[in-house]
Formats: sequence, structure tokens, C-alpha cells
Amino acid sequence: MIDKNRVAVIGAGLMGPGIAACAALAGHPTVLLARTAEKAAAGESRARGHIAQLLEVQLVTAEQAAATETLLSAGTGLAPHINDTFMVIECINENLALKQALFRDLDALLPTDVILASNTSGLQITRISQDMAHPERALTAHFWFPPHLVPLVEVVMGEHTAPAMAEKMREILLSWDKVPVLVRRDLPGQLANRILQAVIREAVYIVESGLASAEDVDTAIKMGMGIRFPAWGPLEHIDAVGLDLALSVQRNVLPGLCNASEPGQHLMKLVADGTLGYKTGRGFYDWGEKDMQQLVARRDRFIVNALRTLRSKEKD
Repeated sequence: MIDKNRVAVIGAGLMGPGIAACAALAGHPTVLLARTAEKAAAGESRARGHIAQLLEVQLVTAEQAAATETLLSAGTGLAPHINDTFMVIECINENLALKQALFRDLDALLPTDVILASNTSGLQITRISQDMAHPERALTAHFWFPPHLVPLVEVVMGEHTAPAMAEKMREILLSWDKVPVLVRRDLPGQLANRILQAVIREAVYIVESGLASAEDVDTAIKMGMGIRFPAWGPLEHIDAVGLDLALSVQRNVLPGLCNASEPGQHLMKLVADGTLGYKTGRGFYDWGEKDMQQLVARRDRFIVNALRTLRSKEKD
């Protein structure tokens, strides 16, 4: 039984506001911390916007949304905002030295039963926590973007993470209506990002080799395997079609797949040329012709409809 109920989310950039919204909607007094008062206020505003979006699409109740009015706050610095917390979730820049310093400070300030979680997507919690006196209470809780909509959270155990702490985190996330998966080894890419990077590597290679255009690659994924993944995972798929058939297909297809241990030449050339995607106007696509806001809105609508379908199936 958790006596303390307060959550602190450190970092008000891309991920922090969405995670703070999730914590507040689960009934926790939640503080979102940033380096400046302006960033903290902007982060709180985004968090409240996420809650309003969830209310608008009826994924949360009016009562849940109303409760967050007093549960959610924002501030700067650590003390006294982290007093009486039972969990701190770090969402600062993907800079190892900065994260190590923050976890070292948190470790010195907080009782040993407080969970210290990093939302890192690429760094290893073993390295982040290496200067802590109590690394057994450190773990990764990697929320997927956008965190207020996507259910998945990867709970990654470092070399020194106590199994009981990881299980406690998993139970907390379940109470937040998240879908946690436990990653028992602290490898680069964790679990889902390892799969995603394999897909991206092959997708880039297909474009580079002239097999198909970027648009057709994305269409094939979105309208084929991607559309069934929420209800039909790849291992369920091969069990369904037969492992003997899956083995036969792999023997035929795998020798021709990209198995490079370095990023693709086409991707590296685009970056070297300063062609960085949406932020520079061009990448695999011309973003003067393609509408990012429209694409994001379509993505969010699809996720919302998928969540509604999955929730209705759970009730059947």
C-alpha cells in the first residue's frame, strides 16, 4: 500500500506534460518541473490541453478531468517540490551527464523507497544511475509518444534495479490505464524501439535500393501490417499461420534483408546535406507539400478510435 501519493515529473518538453497529465488523471497530486517559470507554465498548459483532448474524445470522464484542476501544478527547481513524492519521473534532454547528475541529486534528497524513473528512449538506466548510492530504486519507464494517448510503457530494469521496484512500477502504471511491459535486460533500444529501428533500417534500405518510394513504403506499413498490429502481434501472426511456414518464409527472405550495423547511406547523406525532415522543410518528403498538422491530427484520431475499439473488446 502506497502511503505517499505525490508524483513529480521533471522536464516540461516533448514528453513531460503528457506524462504529468496521465499521473494527474490517475488521481495523483502531480507537479511538473522545468528550468524556468515560463517553461513550467507552458508545460502545465500543454498538460491541461492533453486532458481537454482526452475529455473531448470521451477517453476520460468529466469528473476525472475536473479533479486535475487541483491535482496538477508546475514549478521550478527540486526542493521543496519533491517532498512527499513516492515517484519521480525524469524527462529531461537525452544527455547522459545531465541525467546522471540529476539522479545523483535525487538519490541524495529522497528516501530510498521513492522510485526514480527515467523516460529515456535511448540511454541505459544502468549508466544513468551509476553514481547513485541506491541504484536499486532506479529504472526506466519509457512512455511512447504521445504519452497521453499511447498505452505502452516499457519498464526497463538496470543491472542493479530491485525486481520488487520494477513490479511496483508495473502495478502503478496498470492503475493509470497504461499497458506496461517488463524489459529484464538493460540493452540499447529497450524492447519496442529495437523492433522499430529494424523496421526503419529496412524501410530506408528499400528506398535507397530503388525497390519502392518513401510514400509506398509508408503506405505498405500503415495499410498492411500496421493496421492489424493493435490486435494481432507478429508472434501471434506466425503462430496463427504456422511456424513451419514462418520458418520457410524467413529462410527465403532474410538473406536479402538489410543487416547493416551502421545507419543507411541514404539516411546519412540526407543528414549531411542538411535535409533533416519537417524541421528543415524536406526529408524523405517535401513538407511544403505535405501537411504535418493534418498528419498529426489523423494519427491522433486513429489512436483514439483504436483505443475505443480495444476498450470495448475488453468489456465484451
